[in-house]
Amino acid sequence: MIKALSASARTAGKVLAHASRAQKDGAIEAIAAALLEHEDEILNANKEDVRRSREEGISESLIDRLTLTHARIVGIAGGARKIKELPDPIGIVKRERTLPNGLHLKQVSVPFGVVGMVYEARPNVTVDAAVILLKSGNCALLRGSSSAAKSNEVLVKIMREAVASVGIPADVIQLVSSHDRSTVTELLHARGLVDLVIPRGSAALIRMVVDEAKVPTIETGAGVCHVYVDKDGDLAKALPILINSKVDRPSVCNAAETLLIHSEIAGAFLPMALKALDDEKVVIHGDAQSVATAAQLGISAALATEENWSTEYGVLEINVRVVDDLDQAAAHIRKYGTNHTEAIVSENPRSIESFINQMDAAAIMVNASTRFTDGEEMGFGAEIGISNQKAHARGPMGLEEMTTTTWIVTGTGQIRG
Repeated sequence: MIKALSASARTAGKVLAHASRAQKDGAIEAIAAALLEHEDEILNANKEDVRRSREEGISESLIDRLTLTHARIVGIAGGARKIKELPDPIGIVKRERTLPNGLHLKQVSVPFGVVGMVYEARPNVTVDAAVILLKSGNCALLRGSSSAAKSNEVLVKIMREAVASVGIPADVIQLVSSHDRSTVTELLHARGLVDLVIPRGSAALIRMVVDEAKVPTIETGAGVCHVYVDKDGDLAKALPILINSKVDRPSVCNAAETLLIHSEIAGAFLPMALKALDDEKVVIHGDAQSVATAAQLGISAALATEENWSTEYGVLEINVRVVDDLDQAAAHIRKYGTNHTEAIVSENPRSIESFINQMDAAAIMVNASTRFTDGEEMGFGAEIGISNQKAHARGPMGLEEMTTTTWIVTGTGQIRG
């Protein structure tokens, strides 16, 4: 299957490679309009996926990621239009110079070629990935999970029809069947046929892809994110930052999983935080001081285990710990974090600088919610994923991250001596 899909993608890619920005933007606009026009068809397919997934006992965090609504479809279409408005990332001159021997060197951005996506229960990724890859000149092989099979089938059909309507081959966007698990292995082993594979989903999925792939991968990472409230933190800022980081959408990778509080302000902030979390129906795991304080407030809290500190919950569940100082907070994050997003709430510039210097994360938030690690929020339009790794791309991956480069060397007959 993958051999046939990649071959048709490469043929379509030859047309896409020569498409103007206006042509690519026209295709994206056609996709956005078609999503809104076919909303009922999309929602009906999605309802069937949600119904079947609930019967199969899929967790509520995955159900949330799977579910489409009118507002989410409008948001997906809006994200596509934001991508359309961004500059074309292809053909950008990164470096240019003339050597003493007269050779002229130019490094130019180019597409990867055929990019495979392996992802779970998030039909919005089907559109986000297709649009980003289209704008960056890449062909998309989309392998979603079986839980979103009907949603993805409808979405890909709509997008293929939309791009074809403006003269770009439909095969720049293709769906890899999710009905057979072997298609994932086939995609991951398609070295020479597929140029890059990007996983997006649970830590288990990402690890499986990275471990098994023979095709180059960009590792998107799990999000065990922390909010640290410093002794010089403004508590009026800290509380809404905490609640937004945890509660806004707990199923996503930039949601906070642990709250760390400096001991000097724990007497004031810990009860506030516990009460606010309890009001939002967040299940609390904590250290001894946090559990004791919760008990005094009549709030249920369990003593956190080693496993709790390193867990990406994806639901309304959080860890709470009081630390002696900023250095102990940083040590905790280094031990249990996943290099995704870490936040500090502080009014002390020296503390902020120290925190930044001690973090090894794709994103560091200063007096802001962890939820801002997001391609759209950062102005990239939709994102294809958030990378925790250090090679090629780190943080939210948008258009520029979906390109590589080629060197163009122009001479006048020079030969190497």
